[in-house]
Amino acid sequence: MNVLEAIGNTSMVQLRRIVPPGSARILVKLEWENPTGSMKDRMALAVIGAAEADGRLKPGHTVVEYTGGSTGSSLALVCAAKGYKIKIVTSDAFSKEKRDHMAALGAELTIVPSEGGLTTRTLILEMIETARQMSLEPNTFWVDQLNNHDSIAGYHGLGEEIWTQSGGRVDAFVQGAGAAASSRGIGSVLKRHNPNVRRVVVEPGESSVLLGGAAGAHKIEGTGIGRTPPLYDPSLVDEVVAVSSSDAEAMARRLAREEALFAGTSSGANVVAALRVAEKLGPDATVATLMIDHGLKYLSTDVYRR
Repeated sequence: MNVLEAIGNTSMVQLRRIVPPGSARILVKLEWENPTGSMKDRMALAVIGAAEADGRLKPGHTVVEYTGGSTGSSLALVCAAKGYKIKIVTSDAFSKEKRDHMAALGAELTIVPSEGGLTTRTLILEMIETARQMSLEPNTFWVDQLNNHDSIAGYHGLGEEIWTQSGGRVDAFVQGAGAAASSRGIGSVLKRHNPNVRRVVVEPGESSVLLGGAAGAHKIEGTGIGRTPPLYDPSLVDEVVAVSSSDAEAMARRLAREEALFAGTSSGANVVAALRVAEKLGPDATVATLMIDHGLKYLSTDVYRR
C-alpha cells in the first residue's frame, strides 16, 4: 500500500451538543483524515490520474496550479508520490501553515501579495493569470482547477461514502463553493440514490455572488472566488446560503470547544448553514456536511486566537 491508497474512507460523526432540540440530525465527514488533512486529496488524485491517462501529463513534466493552499498541498502530495515537479501560485491571504505545507512537500511557491490578507476577486484573477503564464513553459501541465471537470469525479467516492455511512438516510447535503466541484460531485451521487435530496451550497456573506450580490473581500479560505465558478451549475442546486466570515470563524471555535472537532473556517461556514437547514427540515431528517480540513492549518490566523 502506498500513501495515495490512504486517500478516502474517512469517518463520519454526528454533531451532539450544538444542534438545538427539534432540528434534524447533522452528520459531518472528517475529511482531515486524508493524508494532507483535507478533502482536496481526492480531487488531486483524480485530476493527476486523468491527465496521465490521456497524455496531458507525462514523466518529466511539471505541474502548475493556483491555489489558496489545501489544493496545493494535495497536488504536492500526489506529485511527490508520483515523481513530478510542481509549481504553486498562492498568496499571503491564506494561512502560513498551508504555504509551509506545500513547500515541505516539494512545491516551488510563487506568492501573490493580497490586500490586507483578504481574499478578493482581483487577487484570484491575478493568481490565475500568473499560473497561466507559467503554464506556457514547455512540458507543463496546468491543473486549472476552476475549469477542470476531472475534479468533479474525484468526489463521487465521497458521495458514496456519505450515503453508506448515513445508512441511506440523507435529506440534505451542505457544502461551500470554491471551485464547486465537490458540491457538484457529491450532490450528484446522493441525488442518484435519493432524487429528493436537497443540495445546499454555502458562500461568504461578504461576497454572495451566487445570490446576486456584489463580490467582496472575505476571510473564508477556499470559498468565494468573487464570481460564479465555471463548474457551478445552478440547475443542480436547490438552495444557496450566505454565511459571514465572523459567523464561520465563531462556529469553528464552537466546534472545537463543544464538539471536539478541530476544523477550519470553511468547515465552520458549512455547519452554520447546516444548522439553518436542519432547523427547517425538523427532527426526522438528516443533514450531511463536511469538515473540509484540519484546524492545524489555521493556527497562525486569528480564528483560534479569541
